[in-house]
Amino acid sequence: MNTRHEQEFIKFGLKVAYYRKLRGLTQEALADMVGISWSHLAKVEGPSCIYGVSMDTLFSIAEALEIPASKLLED
Repeated sequence: MNTRHEQEFIKFGLKVAYYRKLRGLTQEALADMVGISWSHLAKVEGPSCIYGVSMDTLFSIAEALEIPASKLLED
């Protein structure tokens, strides 16, 4: 994906990975909770793969991680 928001996508993915690990979840477990495939979540978290998510997925990830969605978007 070629986007002017590349750095924001990377930061978002790294935050998802951080909070997932903080909760002791595997990528597979979080993906199951969110209703997405493991490979989709791996793409979101991977800093070398710029991959965005829908608002629905963003809110589902935040809900599964038990954090406000804003935590995944703030600097």
